[in-house]
Amino acid sequence: MALRNKKIPFWIITMVVLAVVISLYPIAFALIPGADGLFRSKADALLNSAWYKPIFYVHTSFGGVALLVGSTQFFKKLRQRRLKLHRTLGKIYVISVMISGLSGLVVAGYATGGWIAVSGFTLLGIGWLWTTALAYISVRKVNIKAHERWMIYSYAFCFSAVTLRIYLGLGIASGMTFMDFYPYLAWLCWVPNILFARWRVSALPSTL
Repeated sequence: MALRNKKIPFWIITMVVLAVVISLYPIAFALIPGADGLFRSKADALLNSAWYKPIFYVHTSFGGVALLVGSTQFFKKLRQRRLKLHRTLGKIYVISVMISGLSGLVVAGYATGGWIAVSGFTLLGIGWLWTTALAYISVRKVNIKAHERWMIYSYAFCFSAVTLRIYLGLGIASGMTFMDFYPYLAWLCWVPNILFARWRVSALPSTL
């Protein structure tokens, strides 16, 4: 039984691997020719503006940091044995979320796919910022139980960066045109994540 408790759940390992891979996406997007395909759906006036691309890169870059740093917080031994490191990584996560989330709300207003995409990405940004703020407030009040629960929700929103790209690949592989499926990914990329987070939170012990 003791050996079983030491094992890291497969879903956590999978999540961390995907988080590491996708956290490198902003580098590829900025440096690799052809990786900025999403820009092709944007109006030239928007792309030629002085602010859109810088804000977009701020959003994706700090989002990548949050995705990578946040994935480490699911390792219980790290939280228990390296508390100082856990707190430092937590602060980096919160700062990255605030920067990426706020810039993401600006970018969301110009999402490809009309009001369906705009509303989906906007609610994603608000949910991410809100749950992260509640997680931070909880830990400041030394309410560790609430902190852990809100952080699970926060990272579920954060992990939408991974699920968005998975669904995007599936949509392309299915042969559907980009505009037929992309607007709905603005919702699909995070709503199932939150449902999964709700299941995980309900399974947590009443005391930590």
